[in-house]
This record gives sequence, C-alpha cells and structure tokens, in this order.
Amino acid sequence: MQQHERSPIYVENTELVLPPDTNHHGTVFGGRVLQWIDITASITAQRYAGRKVVTASIDQMHFIVPIQLGNVVILKACVNAVHRTSMEIGVRIEREDVRTGTNEHAATAYLTFVAMDEEMKPAPVPALKTKTDAEIRRAKEALLRRESRLKHRKSLLAQRSTSE
Repeated sequence: MQQHERSPIYVENTELVLPPDTNHHGTVFGGRVLQWIDITASITAQRYAGRKVVTASIDQMHFIVPIQLGNVVILKACVNAVHRTSMEIGVRIEREDVRTGTNEHAATAYLTFVAMDEEMKPAPVPALKTKTDAEIRRAKEALLRRESRLKHRKSLLAQRSTSE
C-alpha cells in the first residue's frame, strides 16, 4: 500500500566537461552522460521515496546535439510517475556554452527506479500528487511509456517461451 501523496521532486546538477570526459572528437562520451544522468535521477528518486533506490532501467535515451569539451552540462530531473514500488524519473540534459552564455537541449532520458527497504526488498513509495499542466502531461506520457515497456516485455517473454 502506498503512503501519503507527495508532490514531484525536482533536482538539478551541473558538470563541467573535462578532457577525460571526451573522445577524440572533443565531445563527451555517451557513457559519461549516462553516468551523470543515473546519479541525478537516483538522487531525485531517493529524495522522493525517502529511502534507498536501485536503477531498474534506462528506458529511453535520446542524444540531440553533441556536448563539447568545456561545456557546462545541466541535468534537470523530476519524478514523472509513481507506481507501487517504482518511479519514472525524467532527465533533461542541457549544454551551456560559457563563452556565449547559450543553453541548448542536448539529450533526454527516462529511467525507472525501485524503492528498497532495509532488507533490499521492493518497498512502497508515496503516490504522486500532480498539480501543474506540465506535471499532468509528464505523468500521462510516463504511463504510455510504461504500457509500451510492459507490452514489449510480455512479447519478448512469449517469444522466448516458444523458441525454447
């Protein structure tokens, strides 16, 4: 059973792209961006759930523009949807060119986290209380992603059982 309702949690982190973060093109490694995303989303999920969380999936990752050496990376995360023990966290990644002061949407990711109790068993999380139009839209879109993910999982399991 879920605990009381809670409003979405928002977290913002920043990173400076340094030489060890980049490839031979001078752009950040996708894996480094994923690391920053996972950390930021994990903080968001932990704050919302008020307990330990584990990453269950990175559902979608969309790179839009390259992030370059010297850029500041801004990661903006929020709780999009909550289920009994899991949460979808959306992360918007922006690149900032400090020389020009311009920000640009660089990537988007959606992650699922599961809250854990002290014995590392899935634990209930508070229901999500959406208020704004943006929060309601994000919750509806998260539900569509979840339905698609569960349908895909069911299809894969059915395929595996017929091929074994």
